[in-house]
Amino acid sequence: MSATVTANGAGGRARARGQHPPEGAPPRSRAQEIEGFRGIAALSTVIFHVWQMYMQYGPDGPKPPVDGMALGSLISLEVVDLFLVMSAYLLTLSYARAAIDGGTVRPARSFMYRRIIRILPLYYLMVLVVWVSRNPVLPGNWLDLVEHLTFTHLFDRQRIFYTLGPTWSLSLEIIFYFVLVAIGPLAIRFCRRFAKRSTRVAISAGGCVLLYVLPLVWISVARYAYHVGHLDYPVYFGPQARFGGFAAGMLLAVLAVALKDRGTVPTWLAVPLRLASLVALYVLSWVSVPENFAFTFFHPMSSVVWGVLLYATLRSRKKGAWHRALQARWLTFVGLISYSLYILHEPVMLELDKHGLLPGGTYGYPLGTVLVLCLAIPASVVTYWLIEYPAGLLGRLQDKSGAKRDFYPELVN
Repeated sequence: MSATVTANGAGGRARARGQHPPEGAPPRSRAQEIEGFRGIAALSTVIFHVWQMYMQYGPDGPKPPVDGMALGSLISLEVVDLFLVMSAYLLTLSYARAAIDGGTVRPARSFMYRRIIRILPLYYLMVLVVWVSRNPVLPGNWLDLVEHLTFTHLFDRQRIFYTLGPTWSLSLEIIFYFVLVAIGPLAIRFCRRFAKRSTRVAISAGGCVLLYVLPLVWISVARYAYHVGHLDYPVYFGPQARFGGFAAGMLLAVLAVALKDRGTVPTWLAVPLRLASLVALYVLSWVSVPENFAFTFFHPMSSVVWGVLLYATLRSRKKGAWHRALQARWLTFVGLISYSLYILHEPVMLELDKHGLLPGGTYGYPLGTVLVLCLAIPASVVTYWLIEYPAGLLGRLQDKSGAKRDFYPELVN
C-alpha cells in the first residue's frame, strides 16, 4: 500500500485544510493524478479481496465466483506494486534532488516522525480492535499481536495474513523508510564528490538499478536453485524479493529530477505508452500461472510497467481524457481515504461473512462487492477525519529542520 503516502488535491484547498504534501512531493497538478491512481488501486484491492472471499476450493482446484479467464485476469491483477512504486517515487524525490542538484533533505528523525504519524495511529488502533475481537480470552494468540505491532508478521509464514491480512505490505513500507533514511544521505554525500551532473545522475540511477536487480537474483535462486514453492510467503513477500517495486519508484524519481522539462513526453508517445502499459499489465495477469516464469517474476515486471505508466502520465506535455479521469473528484476522494479503506475493508468483509450477510447465489460476488464498498467507504471517511487527519496535524509540531516548533516565540524589540 503505501499505499501509504497520501497526496492532496489543489494546493490552496489542501493548505487551508492543514494538509502537507509528502516529502519531496511533485507539483500539486501532478499530485491529483497520483491521488487518482491511489483511488484506483484501493478500489481494485477491495474488489480482489472480495473475489478471494467468494473463491470456492475443491479437489479440482479453486473455482472463481465468476467464470471467464478475461474477467478473472482483470480482477486478480494485484496492485500492491503500484502502491510501492508511488510511495518510493514520492519519498525519493527530495533525495534525488539533493544528490543531483544539491540542496537538503529532512533529517532522518524528522522523516521517520512524519511517517510514524502517518502510518501508526490507524494501524495500531485497528490491529488492537481486530485482535481483541478474535481473541476474547487471554492470553490469546499473543505472538500474532506482537508480530503485528512490530511489523514482523511479514516473516512468519503462518501469521503473515493474520489479524489484518493486507497489512503485510505495510511491513515492506516500514522497512523501506529505514533503508531510505540510511542510504539516502550516503548517496547524497557520495554524489557530491563529482562535479559533473551527468555523473551524479548515472550514480543515482545505477544505485536504483542495483536495488532492482538484487531481488531478481534472490527470486531466481529461491525458485530455480532451491525450488522454493510460491506458498512460502516470507521468501517471496519479504523485502529481499519485493524491493524491486521500491527500486522502480526510486528510479522514476531520479529520472524526473535528472531530465526535468526535457523529460516530458509528447502526446503522440504518451498515449501509446499508457495503452501499452495497461495491456502489458493485463497480459501479465492473464499468463501468470503458479510457478511459471510470469508468475515467479510478476512483481518485478509489473513494477517496471507501473513505473512506465506513471511516467507517461505525470510527465505528459498535454493533459487529456486520461488525466481528467484520474482527476475526477470522486476518484481523488477515494484516493484521499485510500489508506483507511485499505486497512478497514477486510475486517468489514469478514464481519459480514461471519454473520452470514454476504449475498450468495449467481450474483453473490458483485452484490457482495457493492455491499463491502458501501460499508467500508463510509467507515474509511470516518477514520480518515477522526484519526488520519488529526494525526497528520502533529507534523506541525516540528519545523522544517525537524526541531520542535516554537509556537510562542519571544517578541523581538
